[in-house]
Order: sequence, then structure tokens, then C-alpha cells
Amino acid sequence: MTSETAAAQGSGLLQGPAALGRWLREGVRAAVWRQPQWQGLPAGPAWLAGFGLAGLPIVLLLDWLYLPGPGRLDPQAAAEGWLSVLLLAWACRLARRGPAPGGDAEPAPGTAQLICMALLVAHLASLAWGLLSVALLRGGVDGEGRLGAWAPWALWVAPGVWTVLAQWLLLWREGTRRALPRAVASLALAAAAALPYLLPATPLWQAVDDAPADAPAAEPLALTQDVIEGQAELLTRQLQALPRQRPGVVDVYAIGFAPYGEEDVFRRETELVSTVMAQRFDATGRTLQLVNHPQTARALAWATPLNLQRAIRHIATLMDRDEDVLFLHLTSHGARDGELATSLWPLSLEPVTPDDLKAWLDEAGVRWRIVSISACYSGSWIAPLAGDETLVMTAADAEHTSYGCGRLSELTFFGRALYDEQLRRDTLSFETAHARARDLIRQREQEAGKTDGYSNPQIAMGSAMRARLERLQRQLQEGGAPAGAASR
Repeated sequence: MTSETAAAQGSGLLQGPAALGRWLREGVRAAVWRQPQWQGLPAGPAWLAGFGLAGLPIVLLLDWLYLPGPGRLDPQAAAEGWLSVLLLAWACRLARRGPAPGGDAEPAPGTAQLICMALLVAHLASLAWGLLSVALLRGGVDGEGRLGAWAPWALWVAPGVWTVLAQWLLLWREGTRRALPRAVASLALAAAAALPYLLPATPLWQAVDDAPADAPAAEPLALTQDVIEGQAELLTRQLQALPRQRPGVVDVYAIGFAPYGEEDVFRRETELVSTVMAQRFDATGRTLQLVNHPQTARALAWATPLNLQRAIRHIATLMDRDEDVLFLHLTSHGARDGELATSLWPLSLEPVTPDDLKAWLDEAGVRWRIVSISACYSGSWIAPLAGDETLVMTAADAEHTSYGCGRLSELTFFGRALYDEQLRRDTLSFETAHARARDLIRQREQEAGKTDGYSNPQIAMGSAMRARLERLQRQLQEGGAPAGAASR
């Protein structure tokens, strides 16, 4: 009797609990690169289906644990990622070793057994590495720098590398000795492991931050001719309305940049921050809002990378390079690689990066800079932008998400604590406001159930900028511009 026949006869449901326990034991052996024992392991159609579908609850659990807050289930995402399973099954079929002449003392595993074991190895590795990653993230280990900058990359790649090595070793030991099928099977294994990285599937759980899943979405932009023609003139009119600097005064020019048009919270935050800069930092008439939102398409210039570059370039011509300060507040969704999301369907927009912003500021000759970034992973903007004549403030470090950008959020946690509650009401010191905001944000994230660790807002203040801002603060406390100062 061949091993395929024996496996088929052993696939009855009556063996379920005991057989599953044996499968798990031998699967752990294979997952840690040891040779499994095949005797008595059933592998009929029911077992193939079970192991094939077992990845769904594992991914469901891990996606949920990775969420920084509330989420919603996306059932359609379950239809993705099956090409890897098919490649894995094909590799096992190619590598199956046929019976030797005269019969083996120990029959070789059949195709179904190989497929089940290879799938089980992948599931166990995914679960183990996933739980380890969640534990590290929730414990704030890599966020505190204990593992180094390589840790997130290593934890992302390690499951795939470990899995393909364990599966390759499994087929090397138990599969055919023929060179060509073994080589093709090895390539198929590598492709199956690489696909989730090259074509990542949509997470089964989608983050919705602190907004309910049924919150109304913003109305889409109606890209009519009058909107297009109006936008062509809006930025020019808004820039021409900005006054020139006042001699002898530290003038603050402020740009608010809200490029993600599908969330109202970014538009509201930009409006608030512009108001704070006007009322508290004597920037009345010197503020510019660039906003992507359907409701503001006829009133405010779009928040596109090109518009931001043009605005910086024009404002630099109005400023006294040695005296005045340019303040920029950027608020959107952020990515680990530093990209700031820009979206206003049906427009096609490129993201903004810290290197982009630094290049634009350098080219324009802006000397004194305050850059505020309210976005996930925004700490990655610190190193590219920091300098002696620069202040950089971020809503999170480079390894954590920020919070409060759901569809029903009035303001982000960062914008609310730093601008609404500190700079608008209590202090003119950015450093003092940021330090107080950190404590408020930590408390609110804990109360909201944020699960991926404290966002850990960052600040980098250049020594020359500190002196410049101290002069600005004295000027503001003494009543703003000195007598006789006027725009020219």
C-alpha cells in the first residue's frame, strides 16, 4: 500500500483531535528545521482544506493585534493572497518522491502530506513571529531604541526567510532527488514566500482610529470647469495678498498644509493652527492655508506638492531672511518611510517627503524655520530637517502611529493638545507647549485604548532658533510690532 493510499484512508474525521495534535507536534518539529515523523499523519481532502484555510484566523488575529485602535473587518480582503498557497502546493507536487524499487523501509510522504506540512510550517512561523512583533511593539521595546533601527525591518522579513528555509529543508529531506524538479520546486517555494512582500494583501482589519465605522465620508470633489479654472488663480491671489515684512520686527509667516482630502479633521486642524498663529504670534494677514477638501475647492488653493513649493518660494521673497520666521504645519496620514499622504480624488498627487520640504526651503533661501508635522511615524522627519536655525515638532516618533485622525475627530490628539490647549491659551513657548502636550497625549491615548504604544511626540530645537524665538516671545509680550513699524 502506498503512502498516498494510507494517508487517504487515515483522513477520517474520527481521528480529528488526536491526529491534529500529532500534526501540530510534527509541524513544530518541521518549523524548527527538524525532520518530522510521517507515520499516522492523515492528509485527505478535509485536512488539505483545513490547513489551507487555517491561515485566515491567524491573519485575522494578528491584523487585529497590530491595530493602533478601533477597526472594522473587511471580508473582501479574505479573497486575496491565495496565489502563494497554489505555488506552495505546486512546489510540493513537483518535489514528491515516488516509491523506490522494491519499496522503502519507511514510505515517502505523499503530495497531500507534504502540502499540509508545508502549510503548517508557514502558519506556525507566521503566528510565532507575529506574536513576537506585537509583544515588542506593545512593550515599546524598539520604540525606545533598544533593538536599533534595523528591528522593524528584521521583524518584517524574518517570518518569510524562516519559513522558506524550513520548507526548503523539508522538501530537500523528503522530496525527490532529481535535480530539475528539486530546483523548480525551490524556486516555487521562494516565489510563494516573496509574494506577500511584493504584493501585500489588504489587512482583514482596517483601522478607523477613533471614529465609528458608519461615520459619514466626505462628499467627493466635483471637478468642474469653474473649479479647475478657479484653482489656477486661487494660489496667485492668496500669495499676492500676503504683505511684505516689517523692518525691525520678527515677522512670522505661516503655511498650513492639509493634503488628505478624505478626512475633515485635517482641514479643521489647519484652520485652527492658522488662527493660533494669527492671534497669538502676530501673523494676521501672513497666513496661508493649502487644503485638499471638496468643500474648500473654491475658497482655498489645493494642498499639492507643487503649490507648497510655490508658496514657500513666494513667501521667501517677502521675508527678511535674517529676521523673519517661516512656520509650516503639515497634517495628514504618514507612512514609516516618511511619506506624507496627499489625496484628492480624482486628482493624481505625489506624496510629500522630508527631503522634498528641505530642498524647497533651501532653494528658497528660508533661514529661520519651524516645521510641525501631525502624522503617524512623523519622527522620521526630524533628522532630515533639524538644524541650528530650525525647530521641528512631530506628533509621533519614527516607529509609532499618532492618534485622532478619524472621520469624526474634531482635531488630532497632537493638534488639540499642542495648539488648541497650549499655544492658543497658556504659553507662547513652543518647547513648553510641546512638553505639556506630550503628557496630555499619553494620557488620552491610554484612555482611548491605543494598542501599539505611546506615539511619543518628538521635538528638535536648534540653539540659534531658540534665541530667535525668545526674541519673538519678548516682542509679543511687549505688544507686537514696535511703534512706526509698517508693512512695505
